[in-house]
Amino acid sequence: MVQAIVRATQTQAKTVQIYFKQNLAFLAVPKTGTTAYEMALRGEADIIFAKRRKHMTAGQFQRRMMPFLKGFYDLEPERMAIMRDPIEQIRSWYRYRTDPKRNSRTEGLSFDEFVLATMQDPEPPLAAIGSQYGFLTMADGHQPLEHLFAYGHQNLIRGWLSDRFGKDLKFPEKNVSPDRPAPLSPKVEHRLRQARAAEFELYDRILQAGGHLNPNKR
Repeated sequence: MVQAIVRATQTQAKTVQIYFKQNLAFLAVPKTGTTAYEMALRGEADIIFAKRRKHMTAGQFQRRMMPFLKGFYDLEPERMAIMRDPIEQIRSWYRYRTDPKRNSRTEGLSFDEFVLATMQDPEPPLAAIGSQYGFLTMADGHQPLEHLFAYGHQNLIRGWLSDRFGKDLKFPEKNVSPDRPAPLSPKVEHRLRQARAAEFELYDRILQAGGHLNPNKR
């Protein structure tokens, strides 16, 4: 195996990993529990992008990496990512940023206030979290990835990966956000669902597909 690696430390999370034998690329959506998968599959990867390239979006991968992989390796990998319930993904961001060990930028801020801040344009730095929909979607609204999995279907994801890699994979628990109360009021939730309607709709499509959606399959 020839490994081309833009390397971070062995414990750093969130990388784009590409596996030649499996013809697969794993894109890491922030706050979707992908660290355990990255750690489990690191030794199988032929290319690993980390640091500034670790959160390469689906659009960036389509525009930049697919031509590179085709030109240099004659590879056109299927692409996969995990998506989380939008409220839970934002709640994970909130808990991460209220962790005192991380020099919290949200100390004293309620979850309602944090959610409202994520809807500002532009977002203030403390609530700059982007969106899963923006990560997974091209500018024209097209989802280029072949495999979108729902975060809540962990057994499905792990079983699919074990089948794809032809081995029983072990997934250690990594980077779990602190368990802090973070209630969301119905009024703010309604505003969030309106503001991120496309993101909720995409997640619902994955759930309706049983937790594994190929957006381009007909």
